[in-house]
This record gives sequence, C-alpha cells and structure tokens, in this order.
Amino acid sequence: MIRHCVMLRLRPDHDAVELAAVMDGLSTAANRLPGCGGFIHGPNRDFEAKSPGYPYGFTLDFAAEVDLRRYASDETHQLLGARLVALCVDGAEGVLVFDLEMPDTVDQ
Repeated sequence: MIRHCVMLRLRPDHDAVELAAVMDGLSTAANRLPGCGGFIHGPNRDFEAKSPGYPYGFTLDFAAEVDLRRYASDETHQLLGARLVALCVDGAEGVLVFDLEMPDTVDQ
C-alpha cells in the first residue's frame, strides 16, 4: 500500500470555498478510481510546531504503485491539481508530497 500525503502552503488570501470544492472533487475522483481510497483532508494543527507553513493537507491510500500512477495521470486529478496549485504560495512549490510505502501487515 502507498499512502500519498500532501501538505499545502496555502496563500493567506486563498479562497476557502475553492479549497473545499477541490477537496470534494479529489474525494470523488478517489472513489471512482480502482485501488484508491481512504481520502481524508483537514487543517494541520501542528501541535509540535514543526510545519507552521503548511496549514492544510490530505492523505489518500493506494493499493499499489500502479494505482497511484493511474491517479497521477487521471485528467480530473490533473485539473483539480492545477486549481489546488493556484491556491498555494509559489504555486507548485507550495505543495509538499510524501508517498509512504506501508507494510502489508502490522504485527502489534
């Protein structure tokens, strides 16, 4: 499994309605693509004061790398991604992405 983690350095004047619309669109896209699910999003509370410049983020789970690649090349995702980039400080530079490979099972 791959957990796709995205943190957003939103512009101070970003449009909250547009952000909500993009999140809704990404959730819908995730639900229609095979091997994709678990989309969650929300404000970064940054309780450890380690990421103050990234006030919002989302995660999305993929069954396999091929599913992440399908999502990345999906036209709807790309259009929504462009809208998201427009909300961020310095455009695409304001989007931080981690793709974490998760173990198949957890023994605990």
